[in-house]
Amino acid sequence: MPFEEIFPLVQAAAGQEVRLVDINGGRRLTHRLVEMGLTPGVRFRILQNSGGPLLLAISDARIALGRGMADQMNVTVD
Repeated sequence: MPFEEIFPLVQAAAGQEVRLVDINGGRRLTHRLVEMGLTPGVRFRILQNSGGPLLLAISDARIALGRGMADQMNVTVD
């Protein structure tokens, strides 16, 4: 079984395709992310990560996510 590197979403580079592994936040954060379609297992692409909010592409949707929230989300490259 190959090793799967897991890291915080804020460390992902623009252009990377990642899969959400887990959320390290409380119930409110988890609920908010789920409402945006960000559930463990979902795959998405990083459109922008240049110091401000991250811009994500999930299917046809675009989501801006603050760095504090993104820091509590663990992802792996898919």
